[in-house]
Amino acid sequence: MEEARSSVHDNEFLSGTLTISANEVVCAYRLPEVFKLFRLRYPGVRLIFRSVPNQQLKQTLFEGSSDVAFILEEPIQSTGLAVEALTEETFHFFVSPDHSLAKRAILQLEDFRGEVFLINEKGCPYRTMFDRTFKKGDVDSISSLEFQSAEAIKQCAISGIGIAFLPEIVTEVEVKRGELVALPWKVSDLDVYTQMSWHKDKWLSPIILSFIETAREFMAIEEDNMSK
Repeated sequence: MEEARSSVHDNEFLSGTLTISANEVVCAYRLPEVFKLFRLRYPGVRLIFRSVPNQQLKQTLFEGSSDVAFILEEPIQSTGLAVEALTEETFHFFVSPDHSLAKRAILQLEDFRGEVFLINEKGCPYRTMFDRTFKKGDVDSISSLEFQSAEAIKQCAISGIGIAFLPEIVTEVEVKRGELVALPWKVSDLDVYTQMSWHKDKWLSPIILSFIETAREFMAIEEDNMSK
């Protein structure tokens, strides 16, 4: 492994193809700057990105259709995959400023009775977290609209259709603009990370190692900036 790692620095002009997979959220809000930095450093590498539903990402690694996958979910335990947590993701409930709950300083579980939630389809890991939260609270009269797209959820929340359950990174700009408000409600037992993964038995070529190092470096800088 150390020999392979050292070859990263010996190859100033890497060439070849690298296939990366991630879900919609990670692709839109975490990876663009990683891709940009990698392309600047290694312009000879052909970078292929595949947008894949979160619940199918691990399978792309086992099948060999992805070299590296970025997965947004609770800590992954796998005997067949190498997994590295890059950054913790915070989830909130978001509403439009004119929503009936928008100005509440404190919320109780029963305050959500009769509300419409904008959530991902079943099978998505954070949909499972949402269901787990309200099953524990045994709240009746909750209705929901299901979406495949986080962007669609966000836009419907801005329009006042309901309460969106989304990662903070998806709504950062809209919250600053005053188009969305985060409700004062902490989802319990929620421990979610953007995680970088690859197959444990896969040979890590200089191209793959270079990308992994670039992603680590950029995310470390992001974490440092957020802590300041």
